[in-house]
Amino acid sequence: MQAIQSTFDDLGTALAEVTFVVVDLESTGGSPVECAITEIGAVKVRGGLVLGEFQTLVNPAEPIPAFISVLTGITDAMVADAPRIESALPAFLEFARDSVLVAHNAAFDITFLKAAAARTEQVWPGFEVVDTLHLARHLVGRDESPNHKLSSLARVFCARTTPDHRALHDARATVDVLHGLIERVGNLGVRTIEELGSYTSRVTPAQRRKAYLADGLPHAPGVYLFKDGDGQALYVGTSRDIRSRVRTYFTAAEQRSRMTEMVRLAHVVAPIVCQTVLEAQVREVRLIDEHAPRYNRRSKNARRAVWVRLTRERFPRLSIVRTPPGDGSACIGPFRSRAVAQEAVDAVHEILPLRQCTKRLTGPSSACALLEMGRCSGPCTGTQQVDEYAVVVAECEAIFRGDARPGADKLQARLSALARQERFEDAAIVRDRFLHLVRGAARAQRLAPLAATPELVAARRHHEGGWELVCVRHGRLAGTAVSRRGTDPMVQVSTLRATAEVVVPDGGRPAALTEETELVLRWLEQPDVRIVDLDGEWSCPVGGADAIRHALEPVVASAGQVPSFDRDASHPVRRGSALLRAG
Repeated sequence: MQAIQSTFDDLGTALAEVTFVVVDLESTGGSPVECAITEIGAVKVRGGLVLGEFQTLVNPAEPIPAFISVLTGITDAMVADAPRIESALPAFLEFARDSVLVAHNAAFDITFLKAAAARTEQVWPGFEVVDTLHLARHLVGRDESPNHKLSSLARVFCARTTPDHRALHDARATVDVLHGLIERVGNLGVRTIEELGSYTSRVTPAQRRKAYLADGLPHAPGVYLFKDGDGQALYVGTSRDIRSRVRTYFTAAEQRSRMTEMVRLAHVVAPIVCQTVLEAQVREVRLIDEHAPRYNRRSKNARRAVWVRLTRERFPRLSIVRTPPGDGSACIGPFRSRAVAQEAVDAVHEILPLRQCTKRLTGPSSACALLEMGRCSGPCTGTQQVDEYAVVVAECEAIFRGDARPGADKLQARLSALARQERFEDAAIVRDRFLHLVRGAARAQRLAPLAATPELVAARRHHEGGWELVCVRHGRLAGTAVSRRGTDPMVQVSTLRATAEVVVPDGGRPAALTEETELVLRWLEQPDVRIVDLDGEWSCPVGGADAIRHALEPVVASAGQVPSFDRDASHPVRRGSALLRAG
């Protein structure tokens, strides 16, 4: 389960509000290392208006090759009295301060400017750069222009200045090309400098035209639902800023192919504003479970999980079930699939002689077929005494519910024996099976105490001051609120408890989806969370399966490596209450 999606700042620096400095250079050659700048020309524009121009010849301190002079018209005599780059570059950087640089084939011009800054020991400001050549390759087809040279694009966009390899003239022509390209991407939904900078043809025109779906969405945390023309949910997501996050689906920032298809089908985006991040996460899980949107991959199989239970009969055995039992029998999980659950069952059989036949037994029975195959050693077969079997069952219950360390000791002995026999592949299989077992047991031992707690109220500091308040009932998020800075949080706590959802357990079955309870647990286990009030007891067993899991998880390098278990590892008991102050 992944955490909530990343925060996105507003993508809203409108293109009309951006100050562009369109720059062009002439040089003595094509290498920024071996050649020097001979002319800098630049035009500053904003909102389609020219704010100023910059032009200077630059003395390159070296002869200008004859073919360059023929191409540009710049001769040695023209630059003899011109300033050196040590003077010209600072003047240009001051002219371009706080702007977005634009150039045609920007890699050439910007590389030369950066190299000049490095040679003269000046700090390069780190401008944002827009390349009109890059944009033209995606926006101007061969039916309009045979190539994407500046001279060809100037004709396409009817530039008022003809480029002639002089820096200021070429910069003026590039301004008209830039405005023509911006007009085209504007028709495709590109409205900000961030979207312009990341524009590529991977974002289809149809996808960009859907950008209006983000209009009117709130700049607030919560959940958003993409819906098709029939009102069916296509995709559910969460964000700290709904509008900014949704807008990214219509830009090059979104590179998932299935999202492109989803956006094409979407007709509306429905926002659900939430007070806290936890509320948004929980709502997302519930909505995915309710609607099963076709484009969500995670959280859709919550009801396909399985559990492993220790049956309640004369001679208990392990059984894989689709719903956790409501009869109080020992149970671990959930597991994501039946195959993984079977691995956990096999791990128990590896260290404990539980019976493996599936016949329900209420009294003594004759030997079963599994006995003949050497797979069953229950008392029903006559291989164990009833009291011996009771001890085995108790050890299994301990792994499921409480102290898993004796079972881990048996595993360690088993792995050591296999390692001494150099049966390393068998040792790896046994270790991996046991890891599935303790993962399932650890999950159950974390979830069950919270699911059994009638009510828990907790708080943590809100990022804007005050407190985030959460009410949890039987593992389900029953309510959440925010107590603002300077107010008495206990008044809000009382209101929260009175208005929170009433949760009534259903025969011992979970009141919430497992993923929801795990989200709540992760929130509660953060170091800055305070328990305000607790009805009942919330604790995890000392020596529980989680400690064993932590010892097993890193053991992946060698099949013959035997894990060492910390017998003092435990989870703290968390119970009681803490008062909050207004803040």
